[in-house]
Amino acid sequence: MLVLNGPNLGRLGSREPDVYGSQDMAALKALLEAEAPAGITIDLRQTNDESELISWLYEAVDTASPVILNPAAFTHYSYALRDAAALVTKGGGILVEVHISNPHAREEFRHTSVISGVATGVIAGFGFDSYVLALSSIGRLAS
Repeated sequence: MLVLNGPNLGRLGSREPDVYGSQDMAALKALLEAEAPAGITIDLRQTNDESELISWLYEAVDTASPVILNPAAFTHYSYALRDAAALVTKGGGILVEVHISNPHAREEFRHTSVISGVATGVIAGFGFDSYVLALSSIGRLAS
């Protein structure tokens, strides 16, 4: 399973801990690996590069891998990322958009997601548990 993270999420633990918490990517990976059902491998990735994130979504299409996607700032304006995400779901794959914080409780520009309309589902506002809930949902949808 691909767990893909967009820009600035590599700074988890030090970036705005009041919004994103004090745990880092290593803690997120450990949590997801502990929660993953037997036989599910967590492939956690983070990039600040839009084209790399798009390439990873192509990989998900080509390998029929389910995706947990935190597009971060790309959520609000990246139509290229949206089109790549649509390839996953229109191809019959599962893509769950997640956010650590609740974008609707933040600045107005964060209220719009160009990804949500092509995602299988959206989970936001539960900290790292947003990822755990996505993992659980994918497990149910895939069985």
